[in-house]
Amino acid sequence: LAGLAFAVGMVVDAAIVVLENIYRLRQQGLSKKEAAYQGAAQVWGAVLVSALTTVMVFIPILTMQLEVGQLFRDIAVAISVAVLLSLLVAITLIPAMGARLLGRADGSLGRVQIPVVDHLAMGFRAFVLAFTRRIIRYRPVAFVFALSVAVLTGSLAYVFMPKLGYLPSGNRNLVFGVVVPPPGYNLDTMTSIAETVEAATKPLWASLTGPEAEPGGPPKMDSFFFVAFRGNTFIGAAASEGHRAAELIPPLSGPIFAEPGTFGFVRQPSLFGRGFGGGNSIDVDISGNELEEILAVALRATGLIGQALPRSDGHQLRPIPGLELGAPEVRLVPDRVRLEDAGVTTRAFGMSVDAFNDGLRVTEVTVGGDRMDLTLMGTATEAARTQGIGALPIVTQHGQILPASELARLEVTAGPTEIRHIERQRTVTVVVSLADGMALETAMDILNAEVIAPLRAEGLPPGVELRLSGTADQLQRTFQALQINLLLALVIVYLVMAVLFESFLYPLIILISVPLAAAGGIGGLAILNWYLGTMTPAQFQPLDMLTMLGFVILIGIVVNNAILLVHQTLYHIREEGLAAKDAIMTATDNRLRPIFMSTITSLAGMMPLVFFPGPGSELYRGLGSVVVGGLSLSALLTLLLIPPLLSCFVFEKAKRKEDDLIPTAPAPRPMPAE
Repeated sequence: LAGLAFAVGMVVDAAIVVLENIYRLRQQGLSKKEAAYQGAAQVWGAVLVSALTTVMVFIPILTMQLEVGQLFRDIAVAISVAVLLSLLVAITLIPAMGARLLGRADGSLGRVQIPVVDHLAMGFRAFVLAFTRRIIRYRPVAFVFALSVAVLTGSLAYVFMPKLGYLPSGNRNLVFGVVVPPPGYNLDTMTSIAETVEAATKPLWASLTGPEAEPGGPPKMDSFFFVAFRGNTFIGAAASEGHRAAELIPPLSGPIFAEPGTFGFVRQPSLFGRGFGGGNSIDVDISGNELEEILAVALRATGLIGQALPRSDGHQLRPIPGLELGAPEVRLVPDRVRLEDAGVTTRAFGMSVDAFNDGLRVTEVTVGGDRMDLTLMGTATEAARTQGIGALPIVTQHGQILPASELARLEVTAGPTEIRHIERQRTVTVVVSLADGMALETAMDILNAEVIAPLRAEGLPPGVELRLSGTADQLQRTFQALQINLLLALVIVYLVMAVLFESFLYPLIILISVPLAAAGGIGGLAILNWYLGTMTPAQFQPLDMLTMLGFVILIGIVVNNAILLVHQTLYHIREEGLAAKDAIMTATDNRLRPIFMSTITSLAGMMPLVFFPGPGSELYRGLGSVVVGGLSLSALLTLLLIPPLLSCFVFEKAKRKEDDLIPTAPAPRPMPAE
């Protein structure tokens, strides 16, 4: 549906160009049939190139296997098919209908006068033509001007490009929380914490107090749940007003973090992320060989993260599995000398202890058709107490029975509740869930500069490593893939135009509109964020990977206006024998109206996705704002840049007609007069 919404304004571009050219020739006095035939014949090459460039830029997206490519593939297919079908309609149905229906036979067409619009249009037309007429007189000035504007806009786009995000979170009607208490809390204590949260949120339950929210307060909860385990608790809720689900985070997080020493976070899960932090979270992995050293570094890292991204600003963090060795543990450390004297191997010693602890699986047997484990177990009383572990009986090869304390050293200590491994290394992960409004790339820069760099400067224990993973890794991989896809899109567009124009020079002139579009796209994103800030200060649209695809779309559509100008200029030179300057002026004058008509329709088709709220609008409004901004700026600046560039490179070509090989229609055959 988003692809169809984007295509609504784009599918009429080819029809506008054909119909406007027929209309212009009809105004000049040609008969309806003659105007329809020549109008379509003059511009069919331009609309063909424009449609192909729009479609070809999606080829890298269709072959992209990352999440972004999968999300955007349907949109690319919808736009491509719609544009190709619109091309077919524009070169067949539009001329046929124009020959039957367009205007009176005498060629005098009535016009609807719109005072303000007409005056502005005539003023802008006069400005563009006067500017073009003056600047094409001096080729060096024209070249320097065009190059300067292109470099300036490209530089501004690079300098003011916002920080990157990964994927939009969407507006899922769910708030989910994870509570990690200090080690050692039992199930009863965890249930008590959950019941405290339940009591604090009862006034918001829609089933008890009604669905209407209090004025100025959070929305009512349509559902609420908690799941308590020994080591942690899950808490969640859904709002009766789905679009306000994020407002349930403060009522849930308040009673949770009132518990001393508790970690965790309460977030609105992303539509796309599989983790609780969604697409706006970063994993800080601390890996190594010795768990005690890892935990010491993790504690230090957690403190630095809390200073760099404080909870007061809306950031939350959660350690996995934990930052303390809080689980009581009894260790039997074998004494290899005594074991050798007693003739007991380390493996046999461990198996004997296991038999009295959890039991030792011997084999698998079948009883009455059921397969079950045959397990060797000692009496339950032997290992029930810490003191009894040292008295566990160990049988030696000589038939003697010795207590375990005679063959090993008994240590009462603390151990982890869970040992996590990443790439076969023991790892503690601190999941940092970012506040709304902070881009993922910004947070990565902060963590690298204020957490990882200081820890490395202080000196890490041997074998301990720190790295950013999770969404941070996905962002880097996706951004690299998008950069390659942007380059491929540029190459594909250039080659398509080079084949159809049969020239390597004119496509380079046309591609000058791409940096203009990039600057406009970034400007459109900035305007959108300003607009969202005035509506709801908490809303923010980052430059996520889905929004970045807007620049891919721009490459295919912003060249359309330049194609019209170049194609029409070369048509006047080749078919009508005009001088280069006259051809440029005539082409600029003739193409002003269709350029603005097609641009306005494209913008109008995308505006609802950008500015109208509604479910799903937050996913594509960033992409739409990039396309709207880039298309708007490029439409204005293309008219000021392409004619000067043409004046620099078309003079010599005008003298050699055979070099100006462009796709043109055969000479129009005479049509019978009406």
